[in-house]
Amino acid sequence: MDTQWETYEVFHQTKRGDAHVHVGSVHAPDPQMALQLAKDQFARRLKCVSLWVVRTKDVTATDYQDDGFFAQSTDKSYRDPKAFESPEKAVDDEH
Repeated sequence: MDTQWETYEVFHQTKRGDAHVHVGSVHAPDPQMALQLAKDQFARRLKCVSLWVVRTKDVTATDYQDDGFFAQSTDKSYRDPKAFESPEKAVDDEH
């Protein structure tokens, strides 16, 4: 029987509208206890308006060995504004 509690990743939000930022992890028997432990550990000294906890085993990440995952699949150079020439602006001689 496993005697270790699950690991939860903790995300902290300093003020409403800001992104939640990963600040660390806690070990807890359930999500509610993880929130309490995260509050005690990560919201004690930092200003905090929201905490998220996510079971570490529920986080899916890319593999550093999978270089092709981020490769561009199609050429989208047409989206680059530098690919287009803009007409020159007419100069008003009166001013």
